Amino acid sequence: MILLDGRQTSAKIKQEIAEVVSKMKQQNNRPPHLAAVLVGSDGASMTYVGAKVKACELVGFKSTLIKLPQSTTEEILLEQIEALNSNAEIDGFIVQLPLPKHIDENKILMAIDPNKDVDGFHPVNVGRLTLDLPTFISATPFGIMELLERYAIPTSGKHVVVIGRSHIVGRPMSILMSQKRKAGNATVTIAHSRTKDLKSLTQQADIVIAALGIPEFLTSDMVKDNAVIIDVGITRVPDDAKKKGYRIVGDVDFKSVSKKASHITPVPGGVGPMTIAMLLKNTLMAREKF
Repeated sequence: MILLDGRQTSAKIKQEIAEVVSKMKQQNNRPPHLAAVLVGSDGASMTYVGAKVKACELVGFKSTLIKLPQSTTEEILLEQIEALNSNAEIDGFIVQLPLPKHIDENKILMAIDPNKDVDGFHPVNVGRLTLDLPTFISATPFGIMELLERYAIPTSGKHVVVIGRSHIVGRPMSILMSQKRKAGNATVTIAHSRTKDLKSLTQQADIVIAALGIPEFLTSDMVKDNAVIIDVGITRVPDDAKKKGYRIVGDVDFKSVSKKASHITPVPGGVGPMTIAMLLKNTLMAREKF
């Protein structure tokens, strides 16, 4: 069994990006500039945004963090987005989700200039992805594709089962894996809550991508020998034996499934670290205009 190490791979990607940025600066060119908008004080969101700002510093990007109170109106947030859209010094920006309930997330995401949408959520970028045109790929699917490529996982002609149909992971993964690309040319099945006899599908799969948000859902009896397992889930499960009172697990029962898999991503340390690295890569693409 080979561990698909997201920490090690993401560190390598960040180093590659840092080298490009260093050359930019040596040529007196402006480094990439990423902005993040945070509304409210959700603990997880603050942690994620903080990690993104630190990653920017690490690779030599300029970063701007815009903190807005929980009470921020939709109108004020839209005005902030328009200001970022028109700021030529900012190459890309993200609006950290989730937003307060009184704000329409879709309306906010639609307002972002597609050319600065480094999260890859705007319908224009999703459409470009579907048509296999140059675009921003949302960070988690982008990170998974990068792991598959860098570990030289054979995908052409393979059967991939994606468990989960979200617009952020499941659906874009199904598109990417079926396209003509290095980690692609696969036959893809999307499974979800209405799928009948899911076990029979996953037992046939050469590659399983679990992105449904149910802790340790995928068990060893659901996969065949030497399958490649990509675990996108991350959940805190209460555990009194741990100092923090919980342990972090994915959608895969790692202990049992890892004994049968040829390759598997750990949780934490697999897909998670790749997301920030690919957000940086998208921002570099925005600076270079693809």
